[in-house]
Amino acid sequence: MKLIGPFYQLLTMDNLSSGGKISDSEIEIIHNAGILTENGIIFEIDDFSKLQSKVNKQNVEIEKIDVPMVALPGFIDAHTHICWAGSRTNDYALRLSGKSYLEIARSGGGIWSTVQHTRKASMEELAKTTTNHANQMLNDGVTTIEVKSGYGLTVDDELKMLRAINGANTPTDLIPTCLAAHICPNDFEGSPGDYLEKMAKGLLPVVWEKKLSKRVDIFIENSAFNTTDARNYISKAQTMGFDVVVHGDQFTLGGSQTAISLNALSVDHLEASDDDTIQLLGKSNVVTTVLPGASIGLGIPFAPARKLLDAGCCMAIASDWNPGSAPMGDLLLQAALLGVYEKLTIAETLAGITCRAARALKLTDRGILKKGNIADIAAFNTTDYKEIIYRQGKLKPQKVWKNGKDIKEI
Repeated sequence: MKLIGPFYQLLTMDNLSSGGKISDSEIEIIHNAGILTENGIIFEIDDFSKLQSKVNKQNVEIEKIDVPMVALPGFIDAHTHICWAGSRTNDYALRLSGKSYLEIARSGGGIWSTVQHTRKASMEELAKTTTNHANQMLNDGVTTIEVKSGYGLTVDDELKMLRAINGANTPTDLIPTCLAAHICPNDFEGSPGDYLEKMAKGLLPVVWEKKLSKRVDIFIENSAFNTTDARNYISKAQTMGFDVVVHGDQFTLGGSQTAISLNALSVDHLEASDDDTIQLLGKSNVVTTVLPGASIGLGIPFAPARKLLDAGCCMAIASDWNPGSAPMGDLLLQAALLGVYEKLTIAETLAGITCRAARALKLTDRGILKKGNIADIAAFNTTDYKEIIYRQGKLKPQKVWKNGKDIKEI
């Protein structure tokens, strides 16, 4: 066993994962806290002095924290595309010169550009890139990362990507998602519906059999797939046992309503969601995952986060780190900026990257610091948790524990 502490403040983030608004007063804060862990799992959380007295005569390692720190659950990024090859710097320059995301995609840039580079890369190269990105995020306190395929768009290349994600050498937990339904590839001879049928028959059974992913995602948009084809594909994936998530309402409506009608786990993006859609989402069990990194990268308005919370939605916040529309990859910074523009409480922002992000990934063993959960912890050198968001992402964690193991020295 190991006792870690004392922490000046420890925010458990417990009882905040359901939907709707959260006031800062609802955050459970333990002062002078200690965390007793065993085999990477939280065994007990209490006043550090009490825990120290309790284990005084036992063979317990004590990891003493000698500077004031605020502890939070390790952050969870519930939507990323950190497995890729190539660069999209030219796309970014074109956007700055006035071209839209869809115009760039139609001219051969966008996702298709990354697909071409990713197809040429080896599985080992993709695994190394994924590892580097994941470890960078880990240093920023992100201990669980969802990672999508979607830059292969053939059966073999999608399998290569998923194997690379599963083979990445990082202490972080990577949650692979099959996004073969990212776009219909330019070199596919047939309709988008034909392409989805091919993936449903030729790819998804292999992904399930080889246990490469339990999650399937689809991009519902004018530049990707319509709602009719998406419904057919999602239904087939659910029949196989996959959890389904949707890229929806990024530029046009339709994705959220499809997600609701088919009881998807989450719908991600939502920049274009209107008031009627928001009310429907608030009455559903679908987690809404907003992606401020995409808004920053594309120079478009943020998703209506305040309205989503006011409607009762369970809202997660994710980085969408990808080479095209969201190249920054800094979850805390993006979440803090979203909070400024959408008037989120600090509790709502922190819940969006901890307990509510865990719910978006259907993970019940993290996102909250409590007995029985994984000992994933991010600690910040401050005496006031509010400073973490007040500094707008510039205050980074000074220590990070993954499964109870310190991976970042002071």
